[in-house]
Amino acid sequence: MQKTILIVEDEDILREIVKDYLLNEGYAVLEAVDGKEALAIFEAYDIHLIILDIMLPELDGWTVCRRIRKNSNVAIIMLTARSDEDDTLLGFELGADDYVTKPYSPPILLARVKRLINSRYSYGNTFSNEDTLAENGIHIHIPSHAVKVNGVHISLTHTEFEILAYLMQNPGIIITREQLIINIWGYEFAGDDRTINSHIRNLRHKLGDKANSIVTVIRVGYKFEARA
Repeated sequence: MQKTILIVEDEDILREIVKDYLLNEGYAVLEAVDGKEALAIFEAYDIHLIILDIMLPELDGWTVCRRIRKNSNVAIIMLTARSDEDDTLLGFELGADDYVTKPYSPPILLARVKRLINSRYSYGNTFSNEDTLAENGIHIHIPSHAVKVNGVHISLTHTEFEILAYLMQNPGIIITREQLIINIWGYEFAGDDRTINSHIRNLRHKLGDKANSIVTVIRVGYKFEARA
């Protein structure tokens, strides 16, 4: 099935360049020039990924991301002209899956789009027992990204899901922050430990009384600890 990507960018030239790259790769593309239009389009169409600029008219990217995350775990890549690490951290705290600083290379942006799309949607129709992980009252179905805690569905962002799945696939094993970065993002990442910590904090909050399944190993990383 063709995947639909929403580009939210008020700079016409940049938006058109990104659009052309995506169309050439076979994606369907929708466009918005401000935050209000972006939210209206998102409500009206089935969107698989959003490329979201931060500095927008009407509503900024932070606000758009925050509102979308109230009801959806759609993949979000945020764009910004700023290079401040605090801005990057805020984007991840709001639920962004990736972050690209302007000026950027369109092929690099396209590669990140493909990574998120392929990771989330490129699965076969035949599932096996290995597609489901269950421990400590947490059940995840990898192909559908469905997550239940104590039998209740919870909504995770793409990155939160990837972290949880990776930790649960390696129970009792200490996973360093560097290992998480390589496994989740798959390329050299410009963030710092606070970025990983932010995702872990958000994930623990959503896991509720099962948050203690993810154990912090001081100055090293994290591990998923099975509990009787």
